[in-house]
Amino acid sequence: MEIIIQRIAQALGLSTTQVTHTLDLLNAGSTVPFVSRYRKEATGGLDEVKIEAIQSHYNQLNELLKRKEFILATIEEQGKLTATLKQRIEETWDTPTLEDLYLPYKPKRKTRAEVARQRGLEPLATLLMAQRDPDPQRTATRYVKGEVKSVEEALKGARDIIAEQVSENEQSRQQVRNAFARQAVISAKVIKGKEAEAANYRDYFDCSEPLKRCSSHRLLAMRRGEAEGMLRVSIAPDESRCMEQLDRHYVRGRGESSQQVQEAVEDAYKRLLKPSMENEFAALSKQQADEEAIGLFAKNLRQLLLAPPLGQQRVMGIDPGFRTGCKVVCLDAQGNLLHNENIYPHPPVNKSKEAAASLMKMIEAYHIEAIAIGNGTAGRETEDFIKRLTFHHDVRVFVVSEQGASIYSASALARKEFPDYDVTVRGAVSIARRLMDPLAELVKIDPKSIGVGQYQHDVDQNKLKQALDTTVESCVNLVGVNLNTASSHLLAYVSGLGPTLAQNIVDYRTEHGPFASRAELMKVPRMGAKTFEQCAGFLRIAKGKHPLDNTAVHPERYALVEQMARDMGCTISQLIADPSLRRGIDLKRYCSASIGMPTLNDIMQELEKPGRDPRGGVSDFAFDSQVRTIDDLCEGMELPGIVNNITDFGAFVDIGIKESGLVHLSQLADRFIKHPSEVVSIHQQVRVKVIAIDRERKRISLSMKGMYQ
Repeated sequence: MEIIIQRIAQALGLSTTQVTHTLDLLNAGSTVPFVSRYRKEATGGLDEVKIEAIQSHYNQLNELLKRKEFILATIEEQGKLTATLKQRIEETWDTPTLEDLYLPYKPKRKTRAEVARQRGLEPLATLLMAQRDPDPQRTATRYVKGEVKSVEEALKGARDIIAEQVSENEQSRQQVRNAFARQAVISAKVIKGKEAEAANYRDYFDCSEPLKRCSSHRLLAMRRGEAEGMLRVSIAPDESRCMEQLDRHYVRGRGESSQQVQEAVEDAYKRLLKPSMENEFAALSKQQADEEAIGLFAKNLRQLLLAPPLGQQRVMGIDPGFRTGCKVVCLDAQGNLLHNENIYPHPPVNKSKEAAASLMKMIEAYHIEAIAIGNGTAGRETEDFIKRLTFHHDVRVFVVSEQGASIYSASALARKEFPDYDVTVRGAVSIARRLMDPLAELVKIDPKSIGVGQYQHDVDQNKLKQALDTTVESCVNLVGVNLNTASSHLLAYVSGLGPTLAQNIVDYRTEHGPFASRAELMKVPRMGAKTFEQCAGFLRIAKGKHPLDNTAVHPERYALVEQMARDMGCTISQLIADPSLRRGIDLKRYCSASIGMPTLNDIMQELEKPGRDPRGGVSDFAFDSQVRTIDDLCEGMELPGIVNNITDFGAFVDIGIKESGLVHLSQLADRFIKHPSEVVSIHQQVRVKVIAIDRERKRISLSMKGMYQ
């Protein structure tokens, strides 16, 4: 355990104390959000990213230890485990090196070399490797017997044995591995006869570039083309240089035996070493590309989930349409469905007067304060129609992304929530709720369907799910959850809960009414002390019995805050309301072995802004009223837009038409930047200039250079 802690600390630039305390907490059942928020003294103030990295490294090193144990046991069973080999295996922490050490002892299928050994040709291979025999042809005649029918067959079998020995030699493998690492080129070519079918991959019909400089999106695109049978992809270094290195190591002199060895070495490289290393580097480069793509997806998802909410207001949601009309729903401030109906303001029905009258009636009847309009088909037309109306009170109008709404509306969760309504009603409700609280609504949708990723279907799906679930959990716990209004799906992401306890909380709430205090959580079936510790600080109760129940102050620190209030001669409510009282607190008086300044400072921040939502407030936005389709665009036009996706190569911007435009990395700023995330974020409002339009392929190129943001 000590060596693992030391390696993690060294890899992450942390102290062994930080790593030890963090692992102790995680292994005791604490969650990453809880450790990050409420155990800063133990971890030295590590954030979630560092804590997750510690957990990841720990899991990887434990897997490596298990692999070592298996390898040692396997070699020992063969009676070939020497003290030196055992020491090397135990001291190795590099997976490729460990596998190289194991390779000669790894149980094999029936290889060509194994067949040659069974035919008694290993002594001939040993003689050839010595390279002292001036006439290997004559020597080989002694081995022409049984299944070996000729001299050439004998020599070929001996070369097969030499080739396998070369390919399994640790030094040989490291030489070739180094060559791949330094010089490997990834190449892609279109498969003959697939040119028309593979049109989407035309950029990769005949391309090659150094593997170490190949961007993740290009590599994933090549691999997708390969998986679809459109491209042939290969990875290789300079073959002649690799062969020269191997020859220098194995071939001595120019005699006939040396020629046999040289031929075997060439076979070893082409048949065994090169394919093995190509597979290794294909897997490694794919893994790295996956990690980059998953990391970007998680970052985009985090920005999307933490988009500013409108808050608890009465909202009208509209799922726009032409022929089928616009589905309209009215929700109360808690997001409950009050009413739904269809209106037909657009062609071909054109009942705009009736639609306007219906809208006015609903807005007055249900005291609507804001309208959320889906940004899909007929979205811009519906927005224009709404904005032409005059209401009796102020009603704010917003355009909301529909991405993934259809996935939710057809899901089992939506059917359970609205069993008596069809998918159109559920979709409109989702649109309205996204405006009220994007986080609470978007957690109901598979993150892959939200549309802020890059090649999300091509990466390792298990790793993607784990990363996205971690991101959702982080966002939910950062914001906090209203214990009396949250759905079971949202509660399931709260630290320590999970689906079963989340449903138990909802069932308890349904049976007994709203929670009056966090302490009441202990009455929920299967809620133990450890789980309560993990979840309580992230759950909020507005107007609860205890004033701290609506803050991020953990119940374990209530007594501390109560002591502060007593020392100041006031109540906790007065302490929250009066800044002068809080300024009079000497925090150092309350420091102890378990409570340090990080925790005390967090408490003071919560007392200053109890129940604060870290997401800020939603802001108004309007697209250019003159632009509705790609045909309305012309080069040089300057437009407002909203960033709706970020990739390695640029940012996609919604400019109010069906097709999003791309601001390439080179067009994002007047200075050099390595990644779009340096200057833009999801949902950011920007101004862009149209620099190119490809109407045939429906591609729009935009620029932010020189634009006032």
